Amino acid sequence: MTKLYLLRHGQSEWNILNKVQGQEDTELTDKGIKQAKQAADRLYNEEIDLIYTSDLKRAYETAKIVGNKLKLDINKVEGLREINFGIWQGLNLDEIKKDYEEEYSLWRKEPHKLNLETAEKLSELQDRMLKTVNDLIMRNPNKNILLVSHGTAIKALILGILDIDISKYNKITIGNVGLSIIEFREFSPVIKVLNDTNHVRED
Repeated sequence: MTKLYLLRHGQSEWNILNKVQGQEDTELTDKGIKQAKQAADRLYNEEIDLIYTSDLKRAYETAKIVGNKLKLDINKVEGLREINFGIWQGLNLDEIKKDYEEEYSLWRKEPHKLNLETAEKLSELQDRMLKTVNDLIMRNPNKNILLVSHGTAIKALILGILDIDISKYNKITIGNVGLSIIEFREFSPVIKVLNDTNHVRED
């Protein structure tokens, strides 16, 4: 049986600034590095066979920390990147609410209908993620595969794998180093874990 472990990256510098990152390349914070180490401890006994990661720094650095703990190589895959948010990238939420009030309202209520200048649509992101992940599964049958990616990308992927309409995007959330697990059973993929963050401990 193939099993997918989906891990969002640790806290990044733009997470704490409420800036839209998309495919901009931002670094982990000290807290994000700590979260990645905690995620590595959580995954240590899961018998992970392979690790694939988005090539964006915040995901790659998270994957590298996990890989060091698990003694596994890291494979960068551009197809696992976050959604391209186009003209919103680099803006904080206050700026978006002020300058793109109508579009922001649509994103909050019916995100699948947003068609933002120079940006990917949610459906395009989902197609990209599904194509990328299906290819990885085909090349690695019956393996435990860890994918380190991003919040919007992971949510779109989960909905696609479970055949849930992309319009339900806002019905789930994925936190920093939130872990989700999907098993590909004989008749259907099944989600066993969704956005587990119990491994994130504050000292």
